[in-house]
Amino acid sequence: MKLLIIEDNRDLVQVLAEGFAEHGFRVEGAKNGEEGLAALTQNEFDCVILDVMLPGRDGFEVVEKVREAGKKVPVIMLTAKDAIEDRVEGLNRGADDYLVKPFDFRELVARVNALIRRSSEQQRPILKCGPLVLDPVARECRIDGQPVLLRRREFDILELLMRNENQVFSREQIINKVWQKEYDGTSNVVDVHLKYLRDRLRPFNLDAMVVTVRGVGYKVHCPEFDM
Repeated sequence: MKLLIIEDNRDLVQVLAEGFAEHGFRVEGAKNGEEGLAALTQNEFDCVILDVMLPGRDGFEVVEKVREAGKKVPVIMLTAKDAIEDRVEGLNRGADDYLVKPFDFRELVARVNALIRRSSEQQRPILKCGPLVLDPVARECRIDGQPVLLRRREFDILELLMRNENQVFSREQIINKVWQKEYDGTSNVVDVHLKYLRDRLRPFNLDAMVVTVRGVGYKVHCPEFDM
């Protein structure tokens, strides 16, 4: 799961990032509202932890802009302000939850997990390409109802391409979206994983759905007659 923390206190961000990493989260940080909005525009997150008191654009403005942009990502606001009016304003602007500083880290983790569960139940995105059905929440792939076992990166690449059918992704874009900061190298890692993915789809005659665009990258194509 991927978490964005928009907070200008770098020490707090570091502590939270280390704590959430121990709970299996990948964490990105933004030190102000503008950086946070840019991160939300360029990437998808499972949850956002948003401080109210930010330099420039404050947290209230940020969550409002997020909702105006149609983003449904869960947002929990952190603040030293404990007035009812402030909590009401945050919720009215689009926040899903509110936690007053100082707080217990265990409670923050529990609230984040609860928001993610609630969001997943409300927005369970099932991706389909002909007889292939991909459930990103359950991390399941089925073809004609039969389970297909995919490794983590194979699943992530297939999900990325299926979410953006017919959009071509270069190798560098796939690395940035799937591996992100976990990858530091120049090998043919994407080609290798695409080969493995095709090998798993070949027994079902679906390996051709993953298309190589020579000199550019890869895409998924689902012919109309297969839908």
